[in-house]
Amino acid sequence: MSAFRFAHFSDPHLPLAPDRLSGRGFFTKQLLSYLSWQRKKRHVHQPAVLDCLLADIQAAAPDHIACTGDIANISWPGEFQRGRDWLARVGPPQQVSYIPGNHDAMVPAPFAQGLGLWRDYMQGDRPPAPDAPLPDGLFPALRRRGPVAFIGLNSGVPTAPLLATGRLGTAQVEALGDMLADLARERLFRVVMVHHPVAPGVVRRRKGLSDAAALRHLLARTGAEMLLHGHAHRASLAMLKGPNGLIPSLTVPSASAIRHGRYPAAQWNLVTVDTDGGGWRVQVEVRGYDGAGAMRTVDGYTLLLPWA
Repeated sequence: MSAFRFAHFSDPHLPLAPDRLSGRGFFTKQLLSYLSWQRKKRHVHQPAVLDCLLADIQAAAPDHIACTGDIANISWPGEFQRGRDWLARVGPPQQVSYIPGNHDAMVPAPFAQGLGLWRDYMQGDRPPAPDAPLPDGLFPALRRRGPVAFIGLNSGVPTAPLLATGRLGTAQVEALGDMLADLARERLFRVVMVHHPVAPGVVRRRKGLSDAAALRHLLARTGAEMLLHGHAHRASLAMLKGPNGLIPSLTVPSASAIRHGRYPAAQWNLVTVDTDGGGWRVQVEVRGYDGAGAMRTVDGYTLLLPWA
């Protein structure tokens, strides 16, 4: 098997266009989040930083690109159209896998005018049944790419003001279990993508995944080779219990952020998957924004993982 390389980044938070917004039609949560953007977040999330990160990814020419949520900020209609145009810049749907974040699903929105505009980047190799409810029917979304199986989950749900929790739901977790078991028999490198962290303690409870315990229990039984998530806006490597060993759970800071407070500047991971005897050899190169208009390697490590 030749090595397979994929890029992971998260939480791009494209800038809002305030001249196109008005107070009419806002949900309370959208209004609060809009005020937060105007007061602070627009100074943190910089288009030039995101452009620099994407150029670095494209220069590395990975075999696939995974993004774990939060193109949007307040789920305003214009954000979905601009998000579709931006995704086209990242790459074609066959080479880019995306899952929704909590900011993409902040309030209820018609699928066709909202997340549906990003459907080509979210759905699996086999489209859902015509009568499947959307977006729920899209997930888990399975994409086979070489020796790697990318499995997208949707944890983005509307929540009350001041909450950023996520939820998968029983049906999605159970379907994931069947999928992981089937893929284990094919001896594929199973990458589970979910916006909210699964390991305990990565974020505060008000930002957590409400059914994370159910997902951890499932993974302890079925296994996976890697989890990718976003949401935390900080780099993290946690280990989850699997049936044959530990499962690494990775995340990165926001892809558009400058360094601010306790949060680091933008980073992305270049993950190289190869075989190593009776298991997998995984190399992770961490690339970070240097504050002066360039990306550089800031960390790196190797993971030796057993076959399922």
